[in-house]
Amino acid sequence: MSDTSTLEETDLGERLSLGVPWVTIVWNDPVNLMSYVSYVFQTYFGFAKREAERLMMLVHTEGRAVVATGTREEMERHVEAMHDYGLWATLTKADS
Repeated sequence: MSDTSTLEETDLGERLSLGVPWVTIVWNDPVNLMSYVSYVFQTYFGFAKREAERLMMLVHTEGRAVVATGTREEMERHVEAMHDYGLWATLTKADS
């Protein structure tokens, strides 16, 4: 009986961790112009100019900005796309 409860707890823990959203973070770098970062946010993510500029300013002033939230697979695609644009990006669990 103890083995079953341990298995059930493990399954529940795995299901709960699967439900945690992931985020894509774009980091500040000394290479890309602010206008280029804003352009990437508008063209790739489809942000309006004002939102793209707000996020770009977070990257510039705070060193990073969360630009997307979703499944791990989606965030991996976004990180890869940001790398293709020459931006430094990573993903992490939303609660981290």
